[in-house]
Amino acid sequence: MGNAPARRRVTSTASTENNADVHEAVTTLKAMREPKNIGFEPTVLMTVDDVESRLPAKSFLRPLLRSLRRVARHETDVVMVLHLALYFTTSVPSAVYLYMNFSYLHGILHLIMQFYYLGTYTLMMHQHIHQRGILNKKFGLFDKLFPYITDPLMGHTWNTYYYHHVKHHHVEGNGPGDLSSTIRYQRDSVVDFLRYLGRFYFLVWLDLPLYFLRTRRPNSAFRTAGWELSTYLFYFTMSKLCGAKPTFFVYVAPFMIMRLGLMVGNWGQHAFVDPDEPDSDFRSSITLIDVPSNRFCFNDGYHTSHHLNPMRHWRDHPISFLEQKETYAKEGALVFHNIDFLMITVRLMMKDYDTLAKCLVPMGDQIKLSMEGRVRLLKRLTKRFTEEDVRRTFPQR
Repeated sequence: MGNAPARRRVTSTASTENNADVHEAVTTLKAMREPKNIGFEPTVLMTVDDVESRLPAKSFLRPLLRSLRRVARHETDVVMVLHLALYFTTSVPSAVYLYMNFSYLHGILHLIMQFYYLGTYTLMMHQHIHQRGILNKKFGLFDKLFPYITDPLMGHTWNTYYYHHVKHHHVEGNGPGDLSSTIRYQRDSVVDFLRYLGRFYFLVWLDLPLYFLRTRRPNSAFRTAGWELSTYLFYFTMSKLCGAKPTFFVYVAPFMIMRLGLMVGNWGQHAFVDPDEPDSDFRSSITLIDVPSNRFCFNDGYHTSHHLNPMRHWRDHPISFLEQKETYAKEGALVFHNIDFLMITVRLMMKDYDTLAKCLVPMGDQIKLSMEGRVRLLKRLTKRFTEEDVRRTFPQR
């Protein structure tokens, strides 16, 4: 009993120091994203932070950055302008040359290159569809048109990502009306995952327009069906007129890979759903920190933050997370480190809850849990919802 006040003082001091550290981190991050602040740092490259130490700053880098900042929609997003230039100087000419002079070696190398690009491109377009563009509005026409060239090269059908993700997924929020909802599946079952994947892979062209018809949005239904089927017709036409072999490597194979990747990723993002409060963004999505994919995919790991505010800029996700850390803890949100969404899905298919428990960053009441307690928690959150569960927890739907 005599040590209790001292213990409280130590705890209070540690808490105060932690809050001060968080405040300092938030202040620094906000300064780094504010163009008029002396601490402003645009994101230039995915792989390197201190670009100035590697390039002639005064004669080359700074004049280049001043120009590129005027091209980007947000001055922080120089990296997106550079990536757009990268795709138009590698993917586009490579695809054209494949049609002009096809070889299997070139086709395989092209596909490997595209596979490397797919994740970063998709999350760049994720910013594009939410923010209505990534380029300064002076370049609005090009900003609207370039996806019609690059999307099919990266495995996306025209405008489906926008209609499915923005107009559908964020409206339904992984609830029972969401075509990509995970709640009716056992999230550590290979069989259930294959059912989930197959439904999207083979039927999204029909399911999504029908969803819009059910929700009395016929214009969206018509546009979704039109763009999806137009892309398939484009593949067919290119195959007939320009060659089936280059069309497979340029368009069909990236399409097949992308559809698989989207569902593997979405499964990992929404695998852990609280059966008592499944409509809470804190309890139906997760956050990933200290993971390489945040660097290469525009902080995609902050998925809870994204669902809380879909319009939030990608550089603001860590700021929001730090500012709301106590709320995340109180709400029972899940935070993982050193594992990405794809590997979460893989570990679930292996039923490797031990690895997932080790990657969990406990917050709030989770701190009290032993490793076995973490495993029990994660298993509870991956259980399939019965139709009775759905009616009980989503009565308004």
